[in-house]
Amino acid sequence: MERKIESKLNKWKKSRNRKPLILRGARQVGKTWSLLAFGKKYYRTVAYFNFESNEELQAIFERDLNPERIISELAALSGQTILKDDTLIIFDEIQASERALTSLKYFNEDAPEYHIAAAGSLLGVAVNRKKYSFPVGKVDFLNMFPLDFEEFLINTGRQQAATMIRESFAQNQSFPLHQTFLSICYEYLYAGGMPQVIKEMIATNDHNLMTAIKKSISDAYIADMAKYASPEETVRIMAVYNSIPAQLAKENRKFQYNKIKSGARSAHYEIALDWLDAAGIINKCIKIDSGVFPLIVNEDRSSFKIYLNDTGLLCSKFGIPAAAFIGGVQGYESIKGALSENYVANVLTANGFETRYWESQGKAEVDFVLQKKSGEIIPVEVKSSHHVNSKSLRQFVAKYNPSWSIRISQKNFGFENNIKSVPLYAAFCIEP
Repeated sequence: MERKIESKLNKWKKSRNRKPLILRGARQVGKTWSLLAFGKKYYRTVAYFNFESNEELQAIFERDLNPERIISELAALSGQTILKDDTLIIFDEIQASERALTSLKYFNEDAPEYHIAAAGSLLGVAVNRKKYSFPVGKVDFLNMFPLDFEEFLINTGRQQAATMIRESFAQNQSFPLHQTFLSICYEYLYAGGMPQVIKEMIATNDHNLMTAIKKSISDAYIADMAKYASPEETVRIMAVYNSIPAQLAKENRKFQYNKIKSGARSAHYEIALDWLDAAGIINKCIKIDSGVFPLIVNEDRSSFKIYLNDTGLLCSKFGIPAAAFIGGVQGYESIKGALSENYVANVLTANGFETRYWESQGKAEVDFVLQKKSGEIIPVEVKSSHHVNSKSLRQFVAKYNPSWSIRISQKNFGFENNIKSVPLYAAFCIEP
């Protein structure tokens, strides 16, 4: 599969100030595959080491953390020659070894000629739980997410369509294949962006097999909860995880603790929310009470929304049949709205935005308020139907006077009354 992460990895490889890399992301988003594919394409050799599956690795790091000794023993263990500047050394599931994580500091300081890329699905969780000595300032970071719709198009042979969508976005011109790609986008929302699911979709388009894969990914998340949390914490993490459909099915999608269970309080579930966030399973969207730059000073972190990291997994948790999206079955409009908003949150996060929403005392709400690198503030509304009138957006504009706004909906591209109309399938075009 072609992934956007490749260009970021190549930029890391060529950087004059390159440090050991940590590639973060939830399980099953394609971190290992992407690193291996990148290594095969851009290096003479690849040396792969998995700290969960190979216990012998731990012993190599138990002595001193001298990079040359470590490289020598890794080469002996793997039977490979490890070349300076021309071997990609992959440390997979590095959260399983505190010493390996600490060694990255010494590779950065004493042996930068070795190109090391580490991956860890539960790295943030493990660091928080075990209070690891993290090599702050000594590593580079990249984040990886499920495939967005553009990656989906590229990997299903629709590269030209993706290019045309970007052109229509830039020029605010109607896209002639609008209805076709709106339908394809809903197929994508149902499938989600997990590589295994997309691979099965391309190979067989068997929705039963795709659903089984999504269930196995969700089961793996639950297994991680038990492995990387105490029994008491696991119960609470699972309770929050299982409440996500109820949180998003509401008209007001603000996170409510009573949707976990009656009488639930924030003090009991803060650790659970932090765990899911650190594991990359949820994305948090923080409330702001003002649309004035800089947005970070306007945050009310006690009020937030949470979104699941993949719409396909969310469809499975909702129990939605494929026909609801692909065959146009009626009766799922409110859930389609939740899925649309969830997808937009995910793609904005993947593109590098901090996601925030605005709520006024009069209960007006704007789904997302973005702060671009230039400092420009842009309100974003998400509508799952053709009905796009928004009193809340008008209130925000009247109060804070942004230069323009974005409305994501089923309507075609356009620009009118300082509102940029963006079809749902083109959300990936919104960049910082």
